Amino acid sequence: MDTTLLIFALVYLALALGHLPGFRVDRTGAVVAGALAMIAMGRIGDQAAWAAIDYRTIGLLFGLMVVSGAFVVSGFYAWVAARIASMPVSPPVLLAILVVTGGVLSALLTNDVVVVAMTPLLVAITLSRGLNPTPFLLGFCFACNTGSAATLIGSPQNMVAASALHLDFTGYLKVALVPALVSLPIVWAIVAYLYRHRWTWAGQGPASAGPEPSPMPLDVVETVKAALVTLAVMLAFVLTDWPHDMVALGAAAVMLVNRTVASKDVLKAVDGNLLLLLMGLFVVNAAFAATGLPQKAITGLSGMGIDLTQAPVLYGVVSVLSNIVGNNPAVMLLAPFVAQAPDAQALGAAFALGTGFSSNLIVFGSLAGIIVVEQAAARGVTITTGEFCRAGVPVALACLAMGLVWILLIS
Repeated sequence: MDTTLLIFALVYLALALGHLPGFRVDRTGAVVAGALAMIAMGRIGDQAAWAAIDYRTIGLLFGLMVVSGAFVVSGFYAWVAARIASMPVSPPVLLAILVVTGGVLSALLTNDVVVVAMTPLLVAITLSRGLNPTPFLLGFCFACNTGSAATLIGSPQNMVAASALHLDFTGYLKVALVPALVSLPIVWAIVAYLYRHRWTWAGQGPASAGPEPSPMPLDVVETVKAALVTLAVMLAFVLTDWPHDMVALGAAAVMLVNRTVASKDVLKAVDGNLLLLLMGLFVVNAAFAATGLPQKAITGLSGMGIDLTQAPVLYGVVSVLSNIVGNNPAVMLLAPFVAQAPDAQALGAAFALGTGFSSNLIVFGSLAGIIVVEQAAARGVTITTGEFCRAGVPVALACLAMGLVWILLIS
């Protein structure tokens, strides 16, 4: 048991810090090493390790990443970014358009792929117009995080929670769509207010910092194909009881078989590190659960009045935990202990809204935040931790308060 606890603690320490202290090992490397150590040291059998991996969630996520990647290859994201950012509208209106676009796209497609594809162009185009990129990047990032909570397929943690709680697409939509939509005007209002006198560029370098990326031309045929496949996936989720992972994998197969687009180009959009991290966490958490300590801890918390099967309580706990170890690890750690609870829909909303809304609190609260800050820095635009939190903290707190009201109403 001591070895299991040590491995588990080191893995989650790496998740919290972003690396394993003293080693050049990032989050994914630490999780994979931890899973292998659990198996090698006999803390979990090889068959039990394979059984612990939820292949349905992994398959669903992989399939949707491929579909989203098809939009990248077709030039759709770049086309959207260029069209929106070049509109002859005032900065507050431009921000509103970006917030809505980020929220909607992240709800329908993998939010991290959307952020990766659009951020460089948003930086370059706002700079070329003499605008301060920071409010637009932050608004877009915040909207992607909160908007992704709207649907079961908006983010990996939503998929993990829905799988654990056996939620279908429409059932999830009923409890998550409304607060996710309400979060978008909250994001816009706070960011627009904070930057009301700072719309123009007065940053650390000239407005032409870095070469402007050349957006790939829009391939209309491939974009329409990807859109039709996405629509078919949504209809299958809503109208049939077909397994979600099989639907997503079937859609991925359709997108990969192409006479004009190389499959390797589409697969570049698949976040292999994230898939490995999730698979490793399934194994590490299963080995830890076998010790019986998590069950004892949950029982002890219940005795103290902290009942995770109560949606408001779970909402608060996952909101805090996700900013310590990350969204996906937080959901994966807690989901097994509420899987059999009666109010599955409210608990699903607690997971999705708690992780999605709290993600904007700090830079490292979400992968989207890290992507925006790093890609902006590469283009000569520095978004400090203080700058991010100055907008992110009020956005997160306002959205979390609204989400709590919603959780109390549906519980």
